[in-house]
Amino acid sequence: MLRALSSPAVLIRAGKAPLRARTLTASAPKFPVKHQGVLPTSQSPVVATLQFFNSVTGEAGQIPTYRVLDGIGIPIEDAEVPELSEEFARKLYENMQLLPTLDNIMNNVQRQGKFSFYMTSYGEEATIIGSAAALAKDDEVLGQYREMGVLLWRGFGIDAAMAQCFGNQDDKSGKGRQMPMHFGSVENHFHTISSPLATQIPQAAGVGFALKRDPERRDKNVACVFFGEGAASEGDFHAGMLMASTIPSPTIFIARNNGFAISTPAHEQYHGDGIAARGPGYGIDTVRVDGNDILAVFNAVKEARRRCLESGRAVLVEAMTYRIGHHSTSDDSFAYRGRQEVENWKKIDNPITRFRLFMESKGWWDEKEEEVLKAKQKKDVMTALKRAEALKRSDLRDLFTDVYGGDEPWNLREQREELASLIKKYGEVWEPWRSELKRFRDEGKKLVD
Repeated sequence: MLRALSSPAVLIRAGKAPLRARTLTASAPKFPVKHQGVLPTSQSPVVATLQFFNSVTGEAGQIPTYRVLDGIGIPIEDAEVPELSEEFARKLYENMQLLPTLDNIMNNVQRQGKFSFYMTSYGEEATIIGSAAALAKDDEVLGQYREMGVLLWRGFGIDAAMAQCFGNQDDKSGKGRQMPMHFGSVENHFHTISSPLATQIPQAAGVGFALKRDPERRDKNVACVFFGEGAASEGDFHAGMLMASTIPSPTIFIARNNGFAISTPAHEQYHGDGIAARGPGYGIDTVRVDGNDILAVFNAVKEARRRCLESGRAVLVEAMTYRIGHHSTSDDSFAYRGRQEVENWKKIDNPITRFRLFMESKGWWDEKEEEVLKAKQKKDVMTALKRAEALKRSDLRDLFTDVYGGDEPWNLREQREELASLIKKYGEVWEPWRSELKRFRDEGKKLVD
């Protein structure tokens, strides 16, 4: 039997002479025996009771959801209603209402085969517009694919949105080389969307770190990344959270928990308490908010932004909402959920209706103004649609430009030269190519030249 003395180099054998132990290295702990409750890599207290836990609340309950307005637009008891001018409230509402107006028309246009793909924002208008309003217009945003409303709030414009979806010559997002709904805008600080799921999350942590290193922006701007709860199942989510935690960066992570990862319902995606439960594991300030309450989203993201700038660290916001629309035009959600379920959500907890009722209670909105707004927005969208349809695509040679910096790689040059030779050979004699080339602004001539 051995018992330890205060000297780490000596052990006593019961009833016998001391036995010299090997001298410990310089890295041995220096604290006395009575301080052994402090662990090497943690400040966690040491206890004698074996106890497992499965909650970050400390009370074995679920994380609460922050709310300002109830389902009929009335502030709940003790809620902090943000100071809103009538002008600002109208801007919020008009931008919320613009999204379904665009979605209705563009979804139908896609079904007519005029462009390949579309994604609606039905049911998530409060989360998108509320967060956009809480950010500075020069904060860096990395979207997933349902954040067109952020760009519209920043002045991107209906014409620009149309141009991107049609891929015409006015498309400044990618000159027609991206899928529809994959927006990008340097002037609006909106990083170009890419299709692979969750890749924007670790990128956002890097953008936030870059902002922190920039003397002109470190105390002024944050990075903000949007993603669905399905994307939070990807390894990139954890990589981004870990990076923003261990290499602190002012990054806001906004999880749109809309109930479905395409066809997989949330209860099949995780067994824990949503996405918010993961934040404390990375040492990140976290809040769960009612994503159908635009004032709650506005307050939460505004406070998240303040914390980011003050501490230089990340914040996680989980917005609880419901995806009314199909995942995309490639999806039929009624194959995995009932129509009545969707109709019930549209009627019971519509984020646009909730905020409109609040505005009506303040005397800032009425039925007549509602009719005027809807008619104007529909007219504006249809005007932009007709213009976008009439425009040609960018020059065909733009397929090969702006892809790489510096000298053109040999393989890209070979592809460009091969296409040019094929156009010379078939462009004038084969009708399918002749008609297709007419859809480009330069009809392929600049590429051949």
